[in-house]
Amino acid sequence: MLTQLAGVVLAVAEEHEELAPLIAPPLVIGGAMLAALLLLMLVTVSFMNLGNRHTAVESTDDPHRQHTNKHLHGDDSASSNH
Repeated sequence: MLTQLAGVVLAVAEEHEELAPLIAPPLVIGGAMLAALLLLMLVTVSFMNLGNRHTAVESTDDPHRQHTNKHLHGDDSASSNH
């Protein structure tokens, strides 16, 4: 059984199929992909410190927010003010 399988594999390997044409040599395609990913990394890194641009502002108590986080955390016997 194994020898039959080996014979089939060798027969298939000997058939030479023509490869599909490429738009450029493989190294050029790889270099273009590397350049594109490096450009995307540069854009990502340039926006990394965007949140540190201004000082943090203390948030106000807005009653229109869906969840105002008014948990008492041990100041009272109730666990929350829902």
